Amino acid sequence: YFSPFSLRVFKKSSTNNKLTLYLGNRDFVDHLDHVDPVEGVLLVDPQYLKERKVFVTLTCAFRYGREDLDVLVVSFRKVLYFRALQAYPPLPEETKPVSHLQEKLLKKLGPNAYPFSFTIPQNLPCSVTLQPGPEDTGKACGVDYELQAFCAKTVEEKVHSRNSVHLLIRKVQYAPEKDGPQPMVETSRSFLMSERALHLEASLDKGLYYHGEAISVNVHVSNYSTKTVKKLKISVRQYADICLFTTAQYKCSVAQVEADTICICNILFCSFCTFLNFFSILYYILYSCFCTNCFAAKQNRAAKRIFIVPVTVAVKYSIIF
Repeated sequence: YFSPFSLRVFKKSSTNNKLTLYLGNRDFVDHLDHVDPVEGVLLVDPQYLKERKVFVTLTCAFRYGREDLDVLVVSFRKVLYFRALQAYPPLPEETKPVSHLQEKLLKKLGPNAYPFSFTIPQNLPCSVTLQPGPEDTGKACGVDYELQAFCAKTVEEKVHSRNSVHLLIRKVQYAPEKDGPQPMVETSRSFLMSERALHLEASLDKGLYYHGEAISVNVHVSNYSTKTVKKLKISVRQYADICLFTTAQYKCSVAQVEADTICICNILFCSFCTFLNFFSILYYILYSCFCTNCFAAKQNRAAKRIFIVPVTVAVKYSIIF
C-alpha cells in the first residue's frame, strides 16, 4: 500500500501493469443495519484497451472441499453472490457520488482513473477461513470475498491472468464493546448407592476474550456423595456449524488443562486455573458433498440460498472418578 495525502490505500496491478486497482480498505464491517460500502478506483491504460471494456466484479463464494478434488462436473465451491459493473467506459446509470478517498485518488491519478462502488447485501455471511491441514494444498475452506478487475469485450468473456487483477477482501463483525453477564454453569450428579449428590459449579471471569488473552476458570466441587473425584479436566473447544445437506457440527480442542486433585466424599473443593487462549480455526474436509441447500428467510419471506459458518467457543468441564 501507499499513503497519498495521509490516507492508507491498497494497490494491486495486473501482470502487464495495464490495470491498477486502488482500495482504501480490505475489511468491511457489518453493522447489522448496514455494511460498509466497497469503494475504490481503477486506473486503466486506454491505448491498451482499444475497443475493449473494463469490468469490476465482486464475488462471495463458499469453498467446502479441497481445491485439488475439483473435477469437470463437480466443484467443491459454491458462488453465493456475484455482482459485475462496467468501470470503463462508465455507464450513466451506474454513476454514484464519489467518497472523500475516491476524490483524492482521482485527483492524484489523473483522467484515466475511474471510481467504482459495491454494496454488500446484509444477508451474506461474514468471511471465515478454516485452517488447512499440514498436508493440504490450494485454497483453504471457508467463505471468501474477491474483487476482480479485467478488460474484455463482454463480462462473460474468459478472463486472462495477464490483464486482470484479483484482490481478496473480508466482511467482518466486531464483538460488542459492552461485555455481558459473567458466564456460570452448575450441575449435579446423583449415584445409585449414595443418598446425596455431587455438585459442580464453574464460572469464567468474563464472557468475551480476544486472541492470546488468558482465560480464568473458577471451579467449585461439592462432593457429598460416596464417590471420590480423582481428576478434573478443563478444555476449550471450538465449534463450527457447517450447513450442507444438513447442519453438521465440527469441534476442535484448542487448549486443555488437567488437575490430578483428589476430592473425597463430604468435601468442598475449590480450584482456580488460568491458561492462555490459543484460538485456532477448525479444519474440516468434506469429500462427497457437492450440492448445498441451506435456506434462510429474506425480508420478503422468499426462499434464499445462504451459507453461514458460525464459529463458537465453549469451555468444557469433566470430572473423572
